[in-house]
Amino acid sequence: MLAKAAQQFRMWMPQMPMMMVSARNATLSHPATATFRVLPRMTKHEIKEYLTKIYNLPVKKVNTSNYLGKRKALRTTKATMYYKYADFKKAIVTFDNSLIDVGKAMRIPEMDDVDDEEEDNAAALTPGAP
Repeated sequence: MLAKAAQQFRMWMPQMPMMMVSARNATLSHPATATFRVLPRMTKHEIKEYLTKIYNLPVKKVNTSNYLGKRKALRTTKATMYYKYADFKKAIVTFDNSLIDVGKAMRIPEMDDVDDEEEDNAAALTPGAP
């Protein structure tokens, strides 16, 4: 049992939330790009590995920039309280030329195949269907 488990591919990725802020599809002159908001401790290499290994995206280049969280003051009649939003890092990912369409309207071929099979099964079970 242990030998079988040792032969399997293992991938360790710490808990790294990535939130997509925007995405641009590829054009004739520019490759597809996406902007993510990531934790400040994530490196360019970790971002590239995360997208490549988990989502199988062809990442070409990663640019990052650090941002400090905004500082705010809440003024009341008795006191003034100060607070700060969390710091974050913005990662601008440039994809390889093989990726043309990115974003929210992207279709997943595996899911389309399942939907087509379900429709075919439903049509076969419907009486009077051609």
